[in-house]
Amino acid sequence: MAETKTTLKKALGATHLWAIAVGLVISGEYFGWSYGWGAGGTMGLLIATIIVTILYVTFVFSFTELTTSIPNAGGPFAYAFKAIGPLGGFAAGFATLAEFLLAAPAIAFALGAYLHFLYPVFDIKYTAIGCYVLFTGINLFGIKESAIFTLVVTLLAVGELLLYMGVVAPHFKVDNFMHDNLPFGWKGIFAALPFAIWFYLAIEGVAMVAEEAKDPKRTIPKGYIYGIVTLMFLAMGVMILTGGITDWKNLSAIDFPLPKSIELVFGPENSFTKLFAGIGLFGLVASFHSIIIGYSRQIFALGRSGYLPAVLSRVHSRSKTPHWALLAGGIIGIIAVSSGTTNELIILSALGAVVMYIISMICLFRLRRKEPAMERPFKAPFYPMFPFVALLLSVICLFAIVYYNFSLSLLFFGIMIIGAILFRIFYKKKPGELIAVNPS
Repeated sequence: MAETKTTLKKALGATHLWAIAVGLVISGEYFGWSYGWGAGGTMGLLIATIIVTILYVTFVFSFTELTTSIPNAGGPFAYAFKAIGPLGGFAAGFATLAEFLLAAPAIAFALGAYLHFLYPVFDIKYTAIGCYVLFTGINLFGIKESAIFTLVVTLLAVGELLLYMGVVAPHFKVDNFMHDNLPFGWKGIFAALPFAIWFYLAIEGVAMVAEEAKDPKRTIPKGYIYGIVTLMFLAMGVMILTGGITDWKNLSAIDFPLPKSIELVFGPENSFTKLFAGIGLFGLVASFHSIIIGYSRQIFALGRSGYLPAVLSRVHSRSKTPHWALLAGGIIGIIAVSSGTTNELIILSALGAVVMYIISMICLFRLRRKEPAMERPFKAPFYPMFPFVALLLSVICLFAIVYYNFSLSLLFFGIMIIGAILFRIFYKKKPGELIAVNPS
């Protein structure tokens, strides 16, 4: 197989980046968030989502400064390496990989659940594994082809969510939404935070395709900003309207709350119910496909810089895709599909995300002080307030996730600490030998 090393193809415009930003996340509007009702009730999840929305707005505007200043496939890993050093790069890289590698199998589970809802003959686990094989294969064709596919399915997914909101809005009842809306008191708000994060989790994956963006100084800010605005509207609309059409407890522990809601409105035998569930696969496909792009580029960047085996940094000479990184991520995902459950994967993925957010905001502050003359095509607005708010809310989310999911958190940080120790022992490259974190 012909291959070359470390050069990715620049092929993405602002529209592609918007599609990747929204596509990375949009499955979070289709499933996963409703587990937050079980943790905190409708009002608990609503308040948690408002907090998380503020977190992501301030984070995205701050993170865009880093992405445009250091347009590297490593994303947070590259920022942390430049700001903190090799060990900081390890911590950011580990957290980012945990976020993306564990979000993907959660979405694969949901794809299996949606297909099982439509056609019970489909086994959820084997369907999820089949999705890994299929979409890893699509990603091997090239970034331009992958981005066009993402754009099409993302537009279809956004259109379906707008249709869904229009269909269920007439059936919304305030009494349903407010019934037993805070069953666990104010503690439920904190317990619901990881599921509120799921509404926006992985939007930062645009950073992982920064090297493949044309004119990144101009296109990356547009992709991020238009993406977060789109997701804010969809998240609030879907969550509030769904919570008012029935007893929300009926939807708080399933992977397909939207098709179930349509079934409750129209009846299980209505043709629109089945049609909607079928179209609903587009949202899950968009996220699954986009997250594969994200984790493969992170694996590629870590391999290129010596944090992972160098073979993972190899790029196919014809398609210009990091094919070994794609295959490695797929194997890890299939193992996770075979051993995990959706809500646990969401919590671990959210844990990785908030750790990465904390590190990234620390990097922003350090680079402002350490390299004041560094070119910054986009500067975080209202500095230092925006990155400080993003940092503070990320820390609050981290403590909440750890408090309510101590065993999973212990597993996450235990693996991270062991990895850091092994990294210090075996990592031989000197900082000056690492590939530049801002490749031309």
